Amino acid sequence: MSTGKLWGIGLGPGDPELVTVKAARLIAEADVVAFHSAKHGRSISRAIAEPYLRAGQIEEHLVYPVTVETTDHPGGYQGAIDEFYEQAAARLATHLAAGRTVALLAAGDPLFYSSYMHMHRRLADRFDAEIVPGITSVSAASAALGTPLVEGEQVLTVLPGTMPVDELTARLRETDAAAIMKLGRTFPGVRQALSDSGRLGDAYYVERASSTRQRVLAAADVDEADVPYFSITLVPGPTPTTPIPARRTADRDQSAPATDGRRVPVADAELPDATGEVVVVGLGPGDTDWTTPQVTAALAEATDLVGYTTYINRVPERAGQRRHASDNKVESERAAMALDLAKRGARVAVISSGDPGVFAMAAAVLEVSAEPQFKDVPVRVLPGLTAANAVASRVGAPLGHDYAMISLSDRLKPWDVVAQRLSAVAAADMAIAIYNPASSQRRWQVGAMRDVLLEHRPPQTPVVLGRDVGGPTETVRVITLGELDPDEVDMRTLLIIGSSTTTAFDTPDGTRVFTSRRYGTS
Repeated sequence: MSTGKLWGIGLGPGDPELVTVKAARLIAEADVVAFHSAKHGRSISRAIAEPYLRAGQIEEHLVYPVTVETTDHPGGYQGAIDEFYEQAAARLATHLAAGRTVALLAAGDPLFYSSYMHMHRRLADRFDAEIVPGITSVSAASAALGTPLVEGEQVLTVLPGTMPVDELTARLRETDAAAIMKLGRTFPGVRQALSDSGRLGDAYYVERASSTRQRVLAAADVDEADVPYFSITLVPGPTPTTPIPARRTADRDQSAPATDGRRVPVADAELPDATGEVVVVGLGPGDTDWTTPQVTAALAEATDLVGYTTYINRVPERAGQRRHASDNKVESERAAMALDLAKRGARVAVISSGDPGVFAMAAAVLEVSAEPQFKDVPVRVLPGLTAANAVASRVGAPLGHDYAMISLSDRLKPWDVVAQRLSAVAAADMAIAIYNPASSQRRWQVGAMRDVLLEHRPPQTPVVLGRDVGGPTETVRVITLGELDPDEVDMRTLLIIGSSTTTAFDTPDGTRVFTSRRYGTS
């Protein structure tokens, strides 16, 4: 078998429309798409590439063990990072050795302050590797300023903000123009170097260039407590001939992924000047009769709807209302978009199925809303009927006593944590509602869950399988834990595992299940 090929894919600075035609094609064709993120799980690279992904692709999520926090690794920060790169390279090598094509995503350009280079060093000597360049953040930031960085014989120096202040000061004094990368917590030192070198008055700050959250400010006006890592400081060489900042966030058109992968413009001129709000709503599991009047009213009042494509499609279209649909794996990016729209005056409804606080968008929106730039954006959460309660109602009251809700997905938490929680709840003799049991790419977890539960529960324990409850293809069956077949479970299925007091009995209308509130009665 021939080995696969490694592609280092440059995605550009943030706007999916700045992904090159070649990069978009290779992303769609790849067998495996790999991307990095910090422990929070939000991958900027994957969010940029999302419009170009296709169903059925293997995804390798490479999570840094440490970014800016401390570590107890015996080798310190560098030791932890080196070990991570070795493990990540080994994961990708497994795919390449099996003949799979791997597209490793990189924001900006793969060889410009990018993590891709660490994989290239470890893999390119064994496998065919090719790099697709991308637009750098320096170019995007310069475009945001609307002025040249250098002209004629002028020299541009690219500097990391992590340099010592005195060295940064010396280099700024010597160059005609400068781009300072890697800001975030380094910005106070960067501004000090700009001041000490006499360049602060000529310096400009660009945040999240080309994205829907772009900001352009004079460097002297920036709040040091509100600087993300994905920002850059520019000192142009030529004297600007147009006013700077030429565009701020509120003066530029925004865009968001549409259901067909295109970008849907959101004209700022249509938004009021005052800060709007974000309302996170739950539609219920499927039946429109399960959507509360309170949620229906919030949807009608919203100027913008933000959510997973499948859920947004459940909301009837309304003239003048903007719809921002995206993939179900970009919760944090979706939350940031909603908050940014509200910050500029939109009334945004973030759509969840079921209840927004149960493995849904409420937590993601509130987490991002804690960032300083969104401190003035109001956020409300409106409850919805949960899938667990909807499935339970179809068979009676299997959740009539103490119960737990556990997501079987190990995308954001490791499987050993899932297994530990399953074991603890089973040992505590509570009924369990299992969310996200399986998907097209996660098939073994249901069997592993069954094995863990059988260590604590007898094989005759009642199990409820509810699929698409409230939807057009609804099915509900009652089986036993010993009969549970993982092949009968998919992402649209919710499982309820009974406890020692759960009883199933037959009636003329079908099997009924209840979990007694009194022990010894089942």
